[in-house]
Amino acid sequence: MGMDLNAWLRAIAGTVVLASVGFSAVHDVRWLWVTAFVALNLIQSSVTGWCPMMAILRKAGVKDCRW
Repeated sequence: MGMDLNAWLRAIAGTVVLASVGFSAVHDVRWLWVTAFVALNLIQSSVTGWCPMMAILRKAGVKDCRW
């Protein structure tokens, strides 16, 4: 069984956050703006129930987990 939509979303968000924190430590502190963007997007999706990455993943064929 592969990863469902929520697992993909968490994996992508975590990867982007870790990468931007790493880039900010090695290259430029302004990479933290990417971290802030991901955080704000997660907050907005928790309030509105809509996340752009979920729409992209659905179009890519990733299935929701239906219990």
